[in-house]
Amino acid sequence: MAQTTKYVINYKLNGERRFEFAQLQTGTVDEAMAALQAMHGQTDDVISDVKVSKAL
Repeated sequence: MAQTTKYVINYKLNGERRFEFAQLQTGTVDEAMAALQAMHGQTDDVISDVKVSKAL
């Protein structure tokens, strides 16, 4: 199994500021977007302003 690290993903969902914690391998914005899309499912929600940082 690949090594993962806990990251915090700051983002906006339909313009509302949100954050989630996720176990990611690389912490890239693309990986974070994929994780957020998996969490929120296939909806019309707009995910924007994604920023990723390591959780403390």
